[in-house]
Amino acid sequence: MSWLVAIALVLLLATGCFFILVGSFSLVKLSEFFKRLHGPTKASTLGVGCVLLSSVGYHWFSNTDPQPRELLVTAFLFITAPISAHLMAKAALSLHMAERPPQPDEDDSGNDSDKS
Repeated sequence: MSWLVAIALVLLLATGCFFILVGSFSLVKLSEFFKRLHGPTKASTLGVGCVLLSSVGYHWFSNTDPQPRELLVTAFLFITAPISAHLMAKAALSLHMAERPPQPDEDDSGNDSDKS
């Protein structure tokens, strides 16, 4: 395997890890349900796709046996992630989650003795 191919695979792997990190960060830090749904489904799908493509490229350029497992995982991910996000969004819309009041902060709960 040449250095150029190795550098391209490392860049693809680093890009995938970056998008996975952004997707997980958006799941934890965003406030509303629909914002939290958007981040992981888009960014993590792209990140895992880049990681799997770098794995396929590594096996292809190092002349080892090709693993159809990576291609099956990639196809499964690109099919199921948008469908599951769509179903969760439809369920949230039917529950009218956008119209619900915001939940109280964690530091305000259970500490009512300070108010009297």
